[in-house]
Amino acid sequence: MRERRDLLSAFFRPSKGQLIAGVALFVTALLITWTLRSQADTPEFANARQADLIQLLDSVTVESRRLEADLRELEATRDELLSGADRAEAARDDAENRLEQLEIIAGITPAHGPGIRITIHDPAANMTSELLLNAIEELRDAGAEVIELNDTVRVVMRTAFTADDAGQLLAGGVPLSEPYVIDAIGDPVTLEAGARFRGGLVSEVEGARVGGSVTIEQADDIEILSTVAPSDNEFARPR
Repeated sequence: MRERRDLLSAFFRPSKGQLIAGVALFVTALLITWTLRSQADTPEFANARQADLIQLLDSVTVESRRLEADLRELEATRDELLSGADRAEAARDDAENRLEQLEIIAGITPAHGPGIRITIHDPAANMTSELLLNAIEELRDAGAEVIELNDTVRVVMRTAFTADDAGQLLAGGVPLSEPYVIDAIGDPVTLEAGARFRGGLVSEVEGARVGGSVTIEQADDIEILSTVAPSDNEFARPR
């Protein structure tokens, strides 16, 4: 019993040596704990050698440059493809527009647009194929893009103006009856001015030579439905 009391008394009243030893153990345990925590928080490469770090950095730099080169190559390929697609689409659109224009000029497709309608009354039947041809040429010179006669004959480059034995006018071999109606697509003001200039269509028809009358109407939309069948060239060939 006394020994137990002495032991408890020694525990609660440590000697100077015991106290120093206890403090030393506490400090040692604290340092060990702090070291372990510091190592746990240390980055992966903190303890690597300098040579290893330099080699690793060189490898990363080389890989980065390779990826940048691949990126530039892919971007160049993308730009080339996009540019090629844009050029191809632009060329296709341009070809389609040119084809439409050529079809209109050739007279193989209907057309519409602003223009004028000229009506020629010739009660004495004095109108000649020459006067009609001159009228068509005057309209072309004034910028007419499409011309039609009597809602039936599409006037193109090869359209011939003649007259039969009875004096009836023919356009492209198609008989024309009076009154003669000319539809022309183009700038209405310019076309009318071209028909009315001195010595032109109106002057000839309303003069003593024909003794007829001419009316001209400007319109925002002239519709020309007549067409001609395309013909093969006899001599010309594409290069």
